Amino acid sequence: MTGKTVVITGASSGIGAAAARRLASMGADVVPVGRSPERTAAVAAGLGVEPLVADFASLDQVRRLADDLLERCPRIDVLVNNAGQLVPSRKLTTDGHEMTFQTNHLAPFLLTTQLLPRLRDSARHGPVRVITTSSLGNRFGRLRLDDLEWERRRYGGGWIAYSTTKLMNVLFTRELARRTEGTGIEAVCFHPDPGPRRDRPAGAVVPTRDEAEGATVTQFASGSRAVRAVSRTPLRRLQLNSGVGASPLVWLASAPEAGGASGSYFHGFQRDAKVHPKADDSDLAARLWGRSAVLVAPYT
Repeated sequence: MTGKTVVITGASSGIGAAAARRLASMGADVVPVGRSPERTAAVAAGLGVEPLVADFASLDQVRRLADDLLERCPRIDVLVNNAGQLVPSRKLTTDGHEMTFQTNHLAPFLLTTQLLPRLRDSARHGPVRVITTSSLGNRFGRLRLDDLEWERRRYGGGWIAYSTTKLMNVLFTRELARRTEGTGIEAVCFHPDPGPRRDRPAGAVVPTRDEAEGATVTQFASGSRAVRAVSRTPLRRLQLNSGVGASPLVWLASAPEAGGASGSYFHGFQRDAKVHPKADDSDLAARLWGRSAVLVAPYT
């Protein structure tokens, strides 16, 4: 990874922070992006770099982030769309969009499309990867293009809306792969669980929970009462340790053998893992892209 520039959103904690540290230790020039100025600065200080701060609940901030990245990074070899959250009750952003929909889909869509010319230019000099953190929760998504903002349906404590954005991540990845075919850009998405040892590639490094003890349990759904309840029981061992969960991300960003998989969804290291049936609907992917482009147009 020496000499390669890696941009990671959601890098102030959890999987993003763990991946940032490991990729930097492999020689990458990592640009950590986070919502919290204090936490992002702490991660950046450990890497010896300057942080970038943006709250994905504001599309103005996402657009400024894109401009800052274009100024700072003459090339981008890996873009990691890792920022995301689950909110337990429906609320709107300052832009008027449902919070989970904006932070998990619209914001990374805007950032990626604004950076796409730079990514295309970078791909002339070597492989470029766009990696999006999805979830096996995509299988439970309920995507309706006529109700992207969850105005007509039960919000379900945030879990249904969250799962739907994870399905959007898969559809976005597949449409991005289609649009960039033959350019040297590869788009993939993944669920951050390394899975059984037998399914791991030979070159993959997965720390044990004890080895990754310094990495906290991922905090994406810390506002959920259900998640807080689990964290107080023996079932907390089932929660994803961010140091372990970052392993597939690090492998996708760095391993040559991870190439040639544009458009794929990985469950950990397993390529073409099970997804929601709608994830294979190319027409739906194209229509979601078109609808998203309309919604972010004021910020482009």
